[in-house]
Amino acid sequence: MRRTVFNEDHESFRETIRAFIAKEVVPVYESWEAEGHPPRDFYRKLGGLGVYGIEVPEEYGGAGESGFKYQAVISEECARAGVTFGSSGVHTGLVLPYLLEYATEEQKRRWLPGFVSGDIMTAIAMTEPGAGSDLAGITTTARLSEDGTHYVLNGAKTFITGGVLADLVLVVCRTAPYDPADRRAGLSILCVDTASEGYAVGRKLQKIGLRTSDTAELSFTDVKVPVADLLGEEGKGFSYLTHNLVQERLAIAVGAYASAAAAVGFALRYVKERKVFGQAVAEFQNTKFTLADCETQVVAQQSMVDRALELYQDGELTVADAAALKLFCTESASTVIDKCLQLHGGYGYILEYPIARLYTDNRVFRIYGGTSEVMRSIIAKSMGL
Repeated sequence: MRRTVFNEDHESFRETIRAFIAKEVVPVYESWEAEGHPPRDFYRKLGGLGVYGIEVPEEYGGAGESGFKYQAVISEECARAGVTFGSSGVHTGLVLPYLLEYATEEQKRRWLPGFVSGDIMTAIAMTEPGAGSDLAGITTTARLSEDGTHYVLNGAKTFITGGVLADLVLVVCRTAPYDPADRRAGLSILCVDTASEGYAVGRKLQKIGLRTSDTAELSFTDVKVPVADLLGEEGKGFSYLTHNLVQERLAIAVGAYASAAAAVGFALRYVKERKVFGQAVAEFQNTKFTLADCETQVVAQQSMVDRALELYQDGELTVADAAALKLFCTESASTVIDKCLQLHGGYGYILEYPIARLYTDNRVFRIYGGTSEVMRSIIAKSMGL
């Protein structure tokens, strides 16, 4: 279907990103997968391209654009090529909104120029070995020093995307004793310099998908964090986290849709070229019907994503809207990609074919940012159930 969500500037940016991917990513992508992340200098290349500064105000070195449409273009072009930009999505899609919304003027001037250039890469550390979707169960603690100059941080985090190469990590921790009557109270966000004494990167976790996105375990042993590096107000961490979930879920839905659309493209090219029993796979009725069903699912996803991008641009995308969007797009994308892999036959199981990478990369979309089960609970609650 004809799209109206992107303007000429977005499409010009799309051409730039597509050319960049073809030159700088595709030829070396297998080596990134083997290493578990791109080389550190790649992030500086993205910074030089302007990718990290799109939504950053001009006074800090960015372009000052609002909304999420440029990031959507990046997601679509990466999926189209069957690649990712490592942990860049966390840097811009997850961390940046917190810095823009809650950082002080001094903090913005200290961190954002490096954020834009790629000299300061970021991550956010929420999940713990015993606390996943239940953020109120976080046990990592930060105790204010007697002289009030710094916090002393202790604890551990896991599944931290970007955790290996990050220079600055937003750590969600408990700055007040746990209160069973109000489990969400007492959480704060500290911006931790990864060069700090007592900060340690543990295992680099081996995942079934998104293998160029470094994911690590982190530990903190009496890490001293200056009070000047508290993000926002002490004790307001839980409300800050929920505030950013709408954009996070929008980003995941966009990624899922982009992956499904790319899967149809890969399958379409494959079935036209591959011959079985003397004829192209595309000539069988089952192939035609399967791809017709997949294309219909993609069109439906696209319609929801484009409407959501407009609503988000206008500040009108609700928590329930984002939950429904994420639920539909991630579940539907999984179905589409599975069917497209099936059309590849045995080759769909071979990693040199991009459909195999899409299959494993896509699986996490139904888990992170809130599982599909959590999305259903949010939607049901919005219905008064």
